[in-house]
Amino acid sequence: MSTERTSVPRRVVTGHSPEGVSVVVSDGPVPVSRQIPQDGVAFHEIWNTSGAPAPLSAVEEVDPTERELAVPPPPLGTKIRVNEFAPGHLNEAGLQSPVHRTASVDYGIVLEGEITLVLDDSEVTLRAGDVVVQRGTDHAWANRGDTVAKVVFVLVDAAFTPELLATLPASAAAGDLHVRPDGLES
Repeated sequence: MSTERTSVPRRVVTGHSPEGVSVVVSDGPVPVSRQIPQDGVAFHEIWNTSGAPAPLSAVEEVDPTERELAVPPPPLGTKIRVNEFAPGHLNEAGLQSPVHRTASVDYGIVLEGEITLVLDDSEVTLRAGDVVVQRGTDHAWANRGDTVAKVVFVLVDAAFTPELLATLPASAAAGDLHVRPDGLES
């Protein structure tokens, strides 16, 4: 795989026929992929839900990935995406993404390559097969290797407890947790 090329994941979505029979309603490349070439990042939106419990209908009227593109999941919702981080796109601080925080629990599953999670006081390098549970912390990502790092992220809406919120910057209390001009997480 080239260090800059992205591979759009195949997505299979199931549903129900009018008679209630289990069927495949779509099978093909994810309908929404975004690339930020200057950052060496690609985002492939797999699915999201808009509440809990997640509403289940026979078929979706509108593919949930084709709605407004936002980093955190909807209130009480979830989001799953595949991110690809190309090597060689680090800024002067050695980061590939800006430092950011979301009010969500994010499960990051490394499929290929390696990626470094950068926190306020430490860094952890994750490799294929590793899983990180990122719990609303300030963080950034850096691919310091020489191959693409492919990571599945499952984001679950969350709320900071009053005790934790009291220790965070005022911007977190104001809900200013993740600001990026293009609206994407990197």
